[in-house]
Amino acid sequence: MKATFLAILAVSLAFGACNSPEGSKAPAESGSQAQDTSQGARPVISFEKQVHDFGKIVAGEVVEYSFKFKNTGNRDLLISRAEASCGCTIPEWPKAPIRPGDSAYIKVKFDSKGRPEGYTEKEIYIEANTEPSGNAGPRITAEIVAKK
Repeated sequence: MKATFLAILAVSLAFGACNSPEGSKAPAESGSQAQDTSQGARPVISFEKQVHDFGKIVAGEVVEYSFKFKNTGNRDLLISRAEASCGCTIPEWPKAPIRPGDSAYIKVKFDSKGRPEGYTEKEIYIEANTEPSGNAGPRITAEIVAKK
């Protein structure tokens, strides 16, 4: 009986030591510590202009503008997705990586067909390998007026 009790006590102490916080520190302290040198090395998307105003446009008109941006970070910038706040606005973005210091364009096409008259504003949302990965991008504005 005593031997069984001691065996159970020994096993529970062994499992308890493996699950303790001190037990999980031992391997990290004994080996060499690898440092993440890529931390801080990130692409940064910087737009030359945040808002483009088309002014007055006639209902049904399709207009477009290309927003120039630069990778001001220190790693290649990869844009995986760009979308607008409305289906009437279509962004086109470069699929190739943009190297640090290089510039590129995101073309935004706005179709006013079926849109109500008056002021409108559409924002472009960009997903890239930046931190954070989702970015509020540039915006377009316009005043839609009736055809005469």
